[in-house]
Amino acid sequence: MTARNPEDALALDEAIPDIDWTVPPEGAERGWLDAPSGRLATLVMGEPGHPRVVLVPGVTGSKEDFALMLPLLVAEGYRVESYDMAGQYESAAAGPPKGRHYDHDLFVRDLLFVLGETPAHVLGYSFAGTVAQLAYVARPDLFLSLTLLSAPPQPGQGFRGVKRLGKFTGLTTGGVGAALMIWGVRNNFTHVPPRRLEFVRHRFSLTRRSSVADIISLMKRAPDVRAELAAAEIPKLVAVGEHDLWPLSLHASLAESIGARIAVYRTGHSPCETAPHQLVRDMVQLYRS
Repeated sequence: MTARNPEDALALDEAIPDIDWTVPPEGAERGWLDAPSGRLATLVMGEPGHPRVVLVPGVTGSKEDFALMLPLLVAEGYRVESYDMAGQYESAAAGPPKGRHYDHDLFVRDLLFVLGETPAHVLGYSFAGTVAQLAYVARPDLFLSLTLLSAPPQPGQGFRGVKRLGKFTGLTTGGVGAALMIWGVRNNFTHVPPRRLEFVRHRFSLTRRSSVADIISLMKRAPDVRAELAAAEIPKLVAVGEHDLWPLSLHASLAESIGARIAVYRTGHSPCETAPHQLVRDMVQLYRS
């Protein structure tokens, strides 16, 4: 079960060891889905028929980013599903037809395929937060709730508000942005533990560079669906680390504009890795609201 109070959840998160991220939680099953963009690698845990939670990782991420969250959500009675987005890690072969680019519609179609016709609680992490918002607009009946984890808080040129570097991001292409992102992650500018860094570097050996470049370009022209989200009657949560790429003021503005709760953790861009007990606690409270 998840921690019942914030202090216990914080203590559990601060005690997380440096795990082997290539090993899924006990009871989790790896699999594949033949989605519209191609074959997607999946990770599923929990009993069929239990309420669904679908966790979508962001650019250069993977389903393993939620490894610490899966057993916590299952212990609360949920069935949890995640997958590598097209072009990312073990779904590297999935993507657009030859000569075409990855676009928002491709990622939205894949997410809607994963959801099928059974509504779920959906979490979109970073760029996948934008994908989840667009998928909600397309099929609101499939969403029981929406959690935006470290998602870009501004539509349009989403990088413009990034701390310190935002004003320069409009000058770079998707390819240059992808190269800079991968270089920064490879060189551990976010100071992740050794085994996590080893796994992240391993992922880059599979992730398709063109998908990263296209996603960076997409993040510079994100559609504005705040009005549609504000009208949504489902529970909504904006979850973010206080040291995220974007200032907390922008995340708070997004939460206010769409009528969402906001939860802030003493961490960076990846609360799913560094604050899973606190994040799951807040998500379960959201689901039961």
